[in-house]
Amino acid sequence: MTRDHRLFIRPISVADLPARGRGVTVEASPEERARIAREFGLVAINALSGAYHVTPTARGARLKGKVAARIRQTCVVSLEPFDSELDEEVDLAFAAALEPGEGGVMQGDTLSISPDEEDPPEPLEGGMIDLGSVTLEFLALGLDPYPRKPGVELSVEFSPDGVEEEKSPSPFAVLAGLSRKPADKP
Repeated sequence: MTRDHRLFIRPISVADLPARGRGVTVEASPEERARIAREFGLVAINALSGAYHVTPTARGARLKGKVAARIRQTCVVSLEPFDSELDEEVDLAFAAALEPGEGGVMQGDTLSISPDEEDPPEPLEGGMIDLGSVTLEFLALGLDPYPRKPGVELSVEFSPDGVEEEKSPSPFAVLAGLSRKPADKP
């Protein structure tokens, strides 16, 4: 499912960064958190922020930092809401224009990427990085798709090997005794 990253927009211009970079913190407002919670299928987001250091590079920028969130979600076992915290490390490179095959090897129309190499840089569009979009992306990456409330276990009982459990009779079993018998002829 694609997420609407326009829910939380915090652009920063790479051209305005000092050579040593800049520390930037972004925080979602209560209204933004409510919309993001609905979009992500969460009961609530009590806090959502990103603390970053953005440094200019020869071709773009480097973004390092952390996304932190306090969320309320529903347990997939008990269906009870519970609170949890999220901390996701962020380390991304941004480049104004990617060279053909950058981050991998071009083979015809296919780009082959080695899992051992560093990830290719993210596209830097219009000289801007949207820190809100980055924050939402790492929030989504940190969410457990099957959240469980601490201490809740799924009780599953298995029968011993080779022993079949008694099956309850079918509701149609009564009909088996009502088979049609030919009427006695006088």
